[in-house]
Amino acid sequence: MKVFYRPEQVATSYQPSPSALKPRLVVADWLADPHTNVEICFFEPASTKTLCLAHDPAFVRGIFSGRHENGFGNTSTDVALSLPFTNGSIVAAAEHAVLHGEAVCSPTSGFHHAEYASAMGYCTFNGLMVAALALKDAGLVNRVAIIDCDAHYGNGTDHIIERLGIDWISHHTLGKHFYYQDHAANGRFEAWLQKAIANCLDCDLVLYQAGADPHVDDPMGGILTSAQMSWRDRMVFERLGHLPLVWNLAGGYQVAPGETEAQKREPILALHRETARLHTAILG
Repeated sequence: MKVFYRPEQVATSYQPSPSALKPRLVVADWLADPHTNVEICFFEPASTKTLCLAHDPAFVRGIFSGRHENGFGNTSTDVALSLPFTNGSIVAAAEHAVLHGEAVCSPTSGFHHAEYASAMGYCTFNGLMVAALALKDAGLVNRVAIIDCDAHYGNGTDHIIERLGIDWISHHTLGKHFYYQDHAANGRFEAWLQKAIANCLDCDLVLYQAGADPHVDDPMGGILTSAQMSWRDRMVFERLGHLPLVWNLAGGYQVAPGETEAQKREPILALHRETARLHTAILG
């Protein structure tokens, strides 16, 4: 499993969301896990020009100059410095997936709430849209699918699609349809995902947000059981893994008792570990 990770994509200062720290914890966990086969891949950070494919240039410049608040509600230099690397990770992963016909991983979060000219909900730049537009601009894709299985509605993705008049992205976001566990019960979630997958089979690239926060025990999710979470990943990998595919981490907010950050985030790490193990078992 190729993983597009650099330490620079981790914002080390404390943020209200654990997502900024999660890539380092997740990658270390995977490397220590005998059931995953991880190859760390180097990549270049995304340029300002690339970020401006999906965002208002004045907004992008404002984030880097500290004039605009980021998705964490502050103007942290630490967060700003990490953004070219988080977005560069998913852009490079998408390019590799398309050029080599593979399924790969970008251990990134903090994308789908970011709109064309505003940050919100722990999201500053919308890396999903940045990657789709970068590959379209390079002539590498005609149609892109986004299957967003974070617990929350990908409003920023829809906003950018509408703002730029895009008709070549097939966007499916769990959080627009399911809010509580009973909403997703009795086969309703499974039927939604199967339909979403079927609508993506003719795409040149699939971007899959394999969020941990839909889990029933997540304080900001509470939608899917552990069995549904595992089934979700298996269906995506089995039915779409023959296409160029990039999956990322998206949200996850469970906390357990512990002294270290890894111990505190073990419930989240366990969910992402299961996704990585399924990737390894199904796709190598």
